[in-house]
Parts: sequence; C-alpha cells; structure tokens
Amino acid sequence: QVQLEESGGGLVQSGDSLRLSCAASGGTFSNYAMGWFRQAPGKVREFVATITRSGASAYYSDSVKDRFTVSRDNTKNMVYLQMNSLKPEDTAVYYCAAGSLATKVRRQPDYWGQGTQVTVSS
Repeated sequence: QVQLEESGGGLVQSGDSLRLSCAASGGTFSNYAMGWFRQAPGKVREFVATITRSGASAYYSDSVKDRFTVSRDNTKNMVYLQMNSLKPEDTAVYYCAAGSLATKVRRQPDYWGQGTQVTVSS
C-alpha cells in the first residue's frame, strides 16, 4: 500500500510559478510510475502529467505542455510538478497518483493522494 501526500498548493497570480511536491511512503518508490491530475470545480478529474519509474521519460496533457514539468527524486521518494506561466484556468485541486506503469497511471492509477488546492487569480 502506497501513501501519497501532496504539498505546495496556494494562491498565486496569473503568470506566476508554483511547485507542487508529493511525498510517497509505504512502498518501493522506484517501482512506481507517478502522475499528476487535477480537478476544477464542476469538472471531471483530468490527467496533467506522468513520469516513468526511472524518471527518464515524462508525458503531458496538451493544456500544460511547455508550461509544466514533472520530475522525481527516487532517493527522497518525492515527485514534483513545476508549474510556470500559470493561468486562471489552471485553478484546481491537484492530485498525485501512482501506478505500475506510466501508461497505466495516465488511465487508471492504483493510488491517489488527498490533493492540494491551486488557485490562480487573474
């Protein structure tokens, strides 16, 4: 059983940057691909980014590509989401997720965190 805890959310202005962190425990971190999802008010949860177990490859949704960067530190059991050039439409609860493969995490993660709120004001 893997536990995930997000941190780093907050209120920022349009154009600002923010870095989210996700701490993993309860499993061998390097055995899991990791991902980020978000859910805006009144909308379904959507995929944001995923990173492979080694960190060698990452994949992004079109809406965040070229603005967000996912990374991981397998020595610290941490995954990060660097968000640049934030827009009001990025406002959402952001969730960390884990699964056996990056392709699986993108579709149906095995584990979820509780989420952290990101609010971008215009």
